[in-house]
Amino acid sequence: MNDRAALDLLVSQGPLTRTQIGELTGLSKPTASQLLARLEAAGLVRTTGNVTGRPGPSAQLYEIDPAVAHIAALAVDQLGITAAVADITGQVLGEERVDTDAVAEDAPNRTAQLVARAVDGALAKAGLGREELHGAVIGTPGALDPGTGRLRYAPHLPGWHSRALKEELAEVLGTPITIENDVNLAAVAEQHDGAAQDADDFVLVWADEGVGAAIVLEGRLLRGATGGAGEIGYMPLPGAPLSRGGDRSAAQADAGGGFQRLVGSPSVVELAREYGDPQVRTVAEALAHDEVRAEVARRLATGIAAVVAVVDPRLVVLSGEVAQAGGEALRALVEAEFTGLALPRPVLRLSDVDGPPILLGALRTALAEVRDAVFRTG
Repeated sequence: MNDRAALDLLVSQGPLTRTQIGELTGLSKPTASQLLARLEAAGLVRTTGNVTGRPGPSAQLYEIDPAVAHIAALAVDQLGITAAVADITGQVLGEERVDTDAVAEDAPNRTAQLVARAVDGALAKAGLGREELHGAVIGTPGALDPGTGRLRYAPHLPGWHSRALKEELAEVLGTPITIENDVNLAAVAEQHDGAAQDADDFVLVWADEGVGAAIVLEGRLLRGATGGAGEIGYMPLPGAPLSRGGDRSAAQADAGGGFQRLVGSPSVVELAREYGDPQVRTVAEALAHDEVRAEVARRLATGIAAVVAVVDPRLVVLSGEVAQAGGEALRALVEAEFTGLALPRPVLRLSDVDGPPILLGALRTALAEVRDAVFRTG
């Protein structure tokens, strides 16, 4: 327990002296010295210079050895895969983007090929090989059903629906694989580095090409019996026809109804055209119109109210392309729509993550997993 406490401190605070580790853990100087000697002998920590500028002898600094382990984080979308490789401290060493058309649609094991190309490209930029990889987390639309092993709610990702997908990818990369819903990973990023750092109970609402939510209760993600908790894009709401058949294509799902049909990126652009601007091409252009922004805010508030009525979170974080394009003006309008409702009124914030949230969430998750494995066995 003492060893792990010291390792966690070195991860979170960077290089520390023996005295600092002792003070932060409450250990005596001899015990802290023995602890550091064990960790150094195990190859988990190394010395990294001395503290200077103080009276008396300089003190050695200790840090986690970055080469102890490396992880890969991947974010999947309809157009391709982005991969990042980092060391155990979280330092990103290489990134690679591979478009879906990089491998022919009829190629055998196409999904595995795309994933391997993305990871190998990132490893090459990091100066590493697959044998130095200790784990990978892949963020993808949809949800991996724990009962069947199949990816649900993501029919627009051909080749990703094998029952043995996780095992196939692990075999190709030669390392353990975790497949996680992309919006859940965006919530992990907000929890660690963004707008939800002070909240144990919050909902992240993702409005982009697709629409979904991540629900965090008592600091833990709620996944549901089949992994589908938070699939609010299919949620029936006034103003949109029912969405039937959860395994249809993305285009069919968008046209068919549900919350996604009201606030997804294509629907926001379509709304602006209906309001009289046929030249609109982007969500940002659409939300520059006051009447469009007001209508999208009403729609978002309606869907969020349904979630709030069931979950009662302390905080709701707005994320995805629609939230980014609408900015504070859209957030304030959504908040105003809650005025007078006979419902709890959660704090409403915009995403505050510096970087791509899904990839950052995958990175955070992969680091937590590999640290647990390495620090436990080191």
